Amino acid sequence: MGCSHLGFLLLIYCFLVVVLASESPKSFPIMAFDEGYTQLFGNDNLAVHREGKSVHLSLDERTGSGFVSQDLYLHGFFSVSIKLPADYTAGVVVAFYMSNGDMFEKNHDEIDFEFLGNIRGKNWRIQTNVYGNGSTSIGREERYNLWFDPSDNFHQYSILWTDSQIIFYVDNVPIREFKRTESMGGDFPSKPMTLYATIWDGSDWATNGGKYRVNYKYAPYMAEFSDFVLHGCSVDPIEHLAKCDNPQSSEAIPTGITSVQRIKMESFRKKLMTYSYCYDRVRYKVSPVECVINPQEAERLRIFDPVTFGNGRRHHGKRHHRSRISQAEATSI
Repeated sequence: MGCSHLGFLLLIYCFLVVVLASESPKSFPIMAFDEGYTQLFGNDNLAVHREGKSVHLSLDERTGSGFVSQDLYLHGFFSVSIKLPADYTAGVVVAFYMSNGDMFEKNHDEIDFEFLGNIRGKNWRIQTNVYGNGSTSIGREERYNLWFDPSDNFHQYSILWTDSQIIFYVDNVPIREFKRTESMGGDFPSKPMTLYATIWDGSDWATNGGKYRVNYKYAPYMAEFSDFVLHGCSVDPIEHLAKCDNPQSSEAIPTGITSVQRIKMESFRKKLMTYSYCYDRVRYKVSPVECVINPQEAERLRIFDPVTFGNGRRHHGKRHHRSRISQAEATSI
């Protein structure tokens, strides 16, 4: 009887190990800052700490700051942990993104994580966006609240980019899946890109369309970065030929969203997404071709205030309300 009971428990244990292993995100090598990145701008507003394992980017009245990957990449998994500035941060924008705008000025690609500061008492917002082939006339923004305060501690933000999809993750929870469709044509990012991280003054648009601006009384604003992951196929900058050292390395890159991850993603989007370009009838009388309209989602998003992006907003500047979600709901995500 005892042996049978132990055998049953062992079977259950093995089953759980297999399931959890299959649903857990793969781990990737973490590199030191100078192994994969170099300073982009900001002089002494960029500071390297902990023997290259952490970088601080600051924004003050003189300048923001940023860093850039040493290599170009065509597809891969790219990740960083970020701790955002606290207190009054309206107008402050922190970005972790991919772009090739320096090489393709008129038809560049871009994959964005943008973190938008707020007035005191209201949390940071997070925004994702995708451009392909210079399709900047179509902003594909989505905006979300978070189930935590991103200024309290480090949290992981990741981008998976393949030839057929882009997935954004927060702490290994997928929050957005952007699939390539035939109707999109060349609007899906398909050219080699570089990784960037920046902090800058987005007063003209970032907080309520420019209503609240950066207040330098609270400067310097400092964002901390660590756990750098650049797990992709590097590309020769001259010939634009891929230089994957190990053909099997692509097998370690996630290929999609697991069933457990999809449940978490749907829960996140239902509870915390506050804006999607697909439902913005002010900007688009007809939804962009890749949009799949969900009437229930459209109705839910109507309760949020309209998102105002400001006049003449350009993403190239990246370079030079508190969530009421309950603790039980946060745990469920």
